[in-house]
Amino acid sequence: MSAFWVWWQQLPTKINPIVFEISGFSIQYYGLMYIVAFGITYVLVRYRLKHENRYALSVEQLNNLMTFIIIGLIIGARLGYVLFYNPAYYMLHPLEIFLPFTFTNGVTFTGISGMSFHGGLLGVIISAVVFAKMNRLSFWEMADLFVPAIPLGYTFGRIGNFINGELYGRVTTSLIGMYFPQAPGTATRHPSQLYEAFFEGIFLFAVLWPMRKMPLPNGTMLGFYLIGYGTVRFFIEYFRQPDVHLGFVWLSFSMGQILCASMIISGIFLAIYLRYRKTSQ
Repeated sequence: MSAFWVWWQQLPTKINPIVFEISGFSIQYYGLMYIVAFGITYVLVRYRLKHENRYALSVEQLNNLMTFIIIGLIIGARLGYVLFYNPAYYMLHPLEIFLPFTFTNGVTFTGISGMSFHGGLLGVIISAVVFAKMNRLSFWEMADLFVPAIPLGYTFGRIGNFINGELYGRVTTSLIGMYFPQAPGTATRHPSQLYEAFFEGIFLFAVLWPMRKMPLPNGTMLGFYLIGYGTVRFFIEYFRQPDVHLGFVWLSFSMGQILCASMIISGIFLAIYLRYRKTSQ
């Protein structure tokens, strides 16, 4: 084996996920990556507002909307994990849903662990709908404005997962496999976080960004995003390790694949509905 592949396979073991730590308080790359993700999305949306005269959204409204979206994302991602991935546990430990402690054997600080992309997506959509109604704006236009920018920011979120050593892939004998310290056993595993960073992020951005100027019915970009992300993530799930406490939910499909299939179906129906609505007007 060449020196490159040895370095590649050992890379996760050499990464320190903590940027710095002071008196027990630490800043991790994981959190910084999500800040970068929000920052990139914001910059791209601002760019569109400046260069495309088709959206009735002021900069002040954009700033307020970003706040709504971030709050909706965090709450939705957490509740999505609780409902989709571990409802039985949190029914017995409801205080641990939002408190960074476990009360199983005394009180232990654990931080908030467990976030769901699909729950976060629902949280973003709900918060955007609420904001649109409060400000008498078109939700569909806001969706068209944001959707093409979202994947590039999401790339950095997955890189954060990789640096954190979580959401690792299934066991593989391929040279592309890596040793993840948090994974059980000593076998190499697919770096599925990097697969997701590329395909859910860079690839999907390369597909959706050029489509932003196409004459499509308002909101269609959201349908395309649901279809695109759901399809890419569905196939990457074959390389990603299912959650230990869930395993395969139905036949050989993971919970992520079930949720992604729902995304694809929802996206198809949404695109058809918006197309029909426009032609019937």
